[in-house]
Amino acid sequence: MKILVVGGGGREHALIQKLREDPRAETVYALPGNGGIGRDAVCAPIAATDIPGILAFAREKAVDFAVVAPDDSLAMGAVDALEAAGIPCFGPRQNAALIESSKAFAKELMKKYGIPTARFETFTEPDAALRYVQEQGAPIVVKADGLALGKGVTVAATVEEAQAAVRDCMEGGKFGAAGEKLVIEECLIGPEISVLALTDGETVVPMVSSMDHKRALDGDRGLNTGGMGTVAPNPYYTPQVAARCMEEIFLPTIRAMKAEGRPFKGCLYFGLMLTAEGPKVIEYNCRFGDPETQVVLPLLESSLLEIMLAVSQGRLSGTEVRFSGRSACCVVLASRGYPQHYEKGYPITLPETGPGEHIYIAGAAEKDGRLLTSGGRVLGAVAVAETLPEAIDRAYALADRIHFDNAFCRRDIGARALAALEG
Repeated sequence: MKILVVGGGGREHALIQKLREDPRAETVYALPGNGGIGRDAVCAPIAATDIPGILAFAREKAVDFAVVAPDDSLAMGAVDALEAAGIPCFGPRQNAALIESSKAFAKELMKKYGIPTARFETFTEPDAALRYVQEQGAPIVVKADGLALGKGVTVAATVEEAQAAVRDCMEGGKFGAAGEKLVIEECLIGPEISVLALTDGETVVPMVSSMDHKRALDGDRGLNTGGMGTVAPNPYYTPQVAARCMEEIFLPTIRAMKAEGRPFKGCLYFGLMLTAEGPKVIEYNCRFGDPETQVVLPLLESSLLEIMLAVSQGRLSGTEVRFSGRSACCVVLASRGYPQHYEKGYPITLPETGPGEHIYIAGAAEKDGRLLTSGGRVLGAVAVAETLPEAIDRAYALADRIHFDNAFCRRDIGARALAALEG
């Protein structure tokens, strides 16, 4: 089979390496891919948002199956365009991707169908939003309605911080059109859990749970990033919590989307908070999370290609989705200064990887046979082991064998998970 993967980050590298384990994956293309992905797939410099370009490439190469990974591509209707051209796809159509591309839509959906989430209000006028923040007090959460590269959420500890976030979005145009409408909601308290769930619009199969680390610096300090590391499984996601999530959140969400005429097929990411009242939804993503994918896929023992085909064809209920009982840790190596200004172009030295070790390239370009840094999050060092402490130790050992100037990483990935296990 000729397989096309749309996207060019660490998540896509993990997807491509997993897809290539299936002997049917004869050729894998990546649009646009990156310097590291180019060692595992055929890359072409077509942007993930260039829908006509993607379509022309897929037709030219006679692609048999496409995987659309990024949120913006899905929100722009890449799956709709490919399917209209007769190319089967993994990923939701544009009308279902709205569950991520509009936070206001997602919140109203949860409210309408009784899916547990934080109390909220939606605003299109800055004065009303500023008054609401003043009335509610802090802590409080301000969210840009649209896609903002994972950076459109402010968890404000003070009223002043929340009002500054409102002004940045609605008056300063920080996120462009994505910030013209805001969702302002109560700040939920509790451990966070990420669950990627496979669904063909009827059946829901949750993958192994994980725990993300969003802040740039140790101790959950610094600015929010796209994710500085992950561990799986998440110790807070007990069988009892999983059962509640399935009955109160996962199945109701899929049924709600179907009832709204927006059947969801693909990977639906559930960002959850385990509150004193039980699990609640913080956010939905309409695709595989990054860097959650990097720790979940190495634990998958079944064929990812077969699972994706089953989702596309509506036969997930009869398809095996089996995970190992092991643990995984991903440590992200980033360019110093990320998520703000950082320098690019530093050579990357990669070590040989051993059993259970993976290096997923996110922000690197190839020049004259060498990999050079080209992004904020450069790569993820991933290790799989029998226990979580061992996986964390091995991931850091692998990260420490990788070298490029200006590199930094958090040194406490998994610390909260270990504390939960010990507690």
